[in-house]
Amino acid sequence: MKQSYRKKEAFLLGLRHGFPIGLGYFAVAFSLGIAAHHAGLSAFQGFLASLLEVASAGEYAGFTAIAANATYLELGIATLIANARYLLMSFALSQRISPDLPLGHRCGMGFFITDEIFGVTIAQPGFANPFYVYGAAFASIPLWAIGTSLGIIMGTLLPVQVVSALSVSLYGMFLAIIIPPSRKNKVIGVLVVLSFLTSYLASILPYISNIAESTRIIILTILIAAIAAIVKPVEPKKEEEEHA
Repeated sequence: MKQSYRKKEAFLLGLRHGFPIGLGYFAVAFSLGIAAHHAGLSAFQGFLASLLEVASAGEYAGFTAIAANATYLELGIATLIANARYLLMSFALSQRISPDLPLGHRCGMGFFITDEIFGVTIAQPGFANPFYVYGAAFASIPLWAIGTSLGIIMGTLLPVQVVSALSVSLYGMFLAIIIPPSRKNKVIGVLVVLSFLTSYLASILPYISNIAESTRIIILTILIAAIAAIVKPVEPKKEEEEHA
């Protein structure tokens, strides 16, 4: 199938599909802004962080590392691990890109890859059109950045008790992410419980609890993921059936 380079039509369709995504981003980013406030970021710094890194888990890992006075290396590793899934999405999307698509557009599409933008893009028929991705990003990412800034501003203005209560909403978002796959796959459910348990133990055990929180998260993530991959590797055929 020949690549369609219809720029205006693809961009407008991306805008239409991206706006509902942006509304969801805005609500989640507001809670993320509370975490950024705890890390000491200004509204402009939070806006810039969300504009350059459109990743809830990655940004939360980064803000947590900043709040814990982690080193740049720890910050980089924590963010890399949290955002590793985007590598897989990029690999999948690369199979839907026209061979003659210029490198600039490839890099642009890669930069704007998020869970939701990837989902709506991969669902389009034929080769992935970069202007569709740009439209979806243009409609959604600014709302993500603005939501983060507003969360930081409200964190500064609201009473401490209210800010503390709003901080819980971010954990609710992560629970909403992990509960559905945990119910569907028992292995994932066991790993989630194991992650909670080991994280708690690491925070109270002698010597281990003295390690920086961001470093503990990195170590536990790598260890649990490695053990799961060795003990219960995903069968390619089974994975394809689940996605279907």
